[in-house]
Amino acid sequence: MERLHASDPLPLPSYSSLPSLPSLPSTGLLPARPGRLALPEELTAALGYDAVGTPREHGERIMNCLPRVGCVFADDLRWWWIVPSGSDIGVTWPTSTSYAVGAYVGAYGGPATDAGFDPSWSGPRPGPPLLIHRPDGDSPYTPPIPLYFLACCLAGSTPRWSLGVGA
Repeated sequence: MERLHASDPLPLPSYSSLPSLPSLPSTGLLPARPGRLALPEELTAALGYDAVGTPREHGERIMNCLPRVGCVFADDLRWWWIVPSGSDIGVTWPTSTSYAVGAYVGAYGGPATDAGFDPSWSGPRPGPPLLIHRPDGDSPYTPPIPLYFLACCLAGSTPRWSLGVGA
């Protein structure tokens, strides 16, 4: 699938200008393989799960606009939204987002590759993303369609999707 390019790429904030993440008490997270975002054990992910990374500077704005917010993790550069597996099928996520199949975001929060990290992520990475939002209910998912439209809007790109085979 073709990825759309925003007319003006979003500048990445400098590390010194980012507020620090809140320290979180023990979260009761399930053990996970390195680089995979671990969901709280009391949440059921019957549909499997992936993660959509959005630029950190858009995190709160996105959260305030969504009808429901599932688990959200954050590191210095991205907020990672838990979505049902396959939320990338038939849509073209904006280039300012990262889509992590299986929520494998790499050893230090960059998008995972066969090598374990995306070499385009440079600079110091202080550690894995931390859980910053836990949903009220028992589902870890953020609705992917509203998230997709918000991500496109903030990136200045036109939403694109295919109707699929046989449509």
